[in-house]
Amino acid sequence: MIGLGTIVNIFAIIFAGVIGLLIKGGLPERFEKTIMNAIGLSTFFIGITGALQGMIVVNENGSVSSQHIMLMIISLVIGATIGEGIDIEKQLERFGEWCQQRLTLTKGQNDKFVEGFMTSSLLFCVGAMAIVGALEDGLNANPTILYAKSLMDGVAALILTASLGIGVLFSVITVAIYQGGITILATFIKPYLNDAVITQMSFVGSILIFAIGFNLIFGKKIKVGNLLPAIFIPIIIHLFQNLLP
Repeated sequence: MIGLGTIVNIFAIIFAGVIGLLIKGGLPERFEKTIMNAIGLSTFFIGITGALQGMIVVNENGSVSSQHIMLMIISLVIGATIGEGIDIEKQLERFGEWCQQRLTLTKGQNDKFVEGFMTSSLLFCVGAMAIVGALEDGLNANPTILYAKSLMDGVAALILTASLGIGVLFSVITVAIYQGGITILATFIKPYLNDAVITQMSFVGSILIFAIGFNLIFGKKIKVGNLLPAIFIPIIIHLFQNLLP
């Protein structure tokens, strides 16, 4: 069944998030800060690892060379231009605020609602597993990668909800639209995709994961939401290359 991976992912986030809400009241503030730094540090190095895997090539003679440097620059610059023009991050914040206004929240829940929604939405949607898993689900009806992602997202959702509150649960809306959209789109763009393009998309996504980790550790300094279109620029480049003689 196409789309099953995203459905399982959504339920995993909700289930783990509810558990996180149950333990939130008993979590001292100093624990929340340390746990958030731990998540940021983990995310930071996951992004670095993925980016280096996409960038570094070990040649047959043992020498090391780099690849996709120009692709990275072009994708990030064009993606940033598109994302800033749409102001994706602001739209996400507005949606989070809209959800917040329709809930009856205590002062403590209210304070971190949008932060929890934004942080978890980006963390769950940006990255190799979200992209490759959704494409694999749409192209081959194989949700295996998204099942593994569901387990990882569940752990993150539990910790994030315990620290940032109920806003994390609403990130399932973003996951459904983004991840489900890629799955559906994959069925239409299947003739134009190959392993190289998917690898390039994952590479750019890993750089954004690095940026999310950076924001979690040092405070919000990079508008990761406005960089999201960069993930899809490799597809556009690939299409243009096929059109050129």
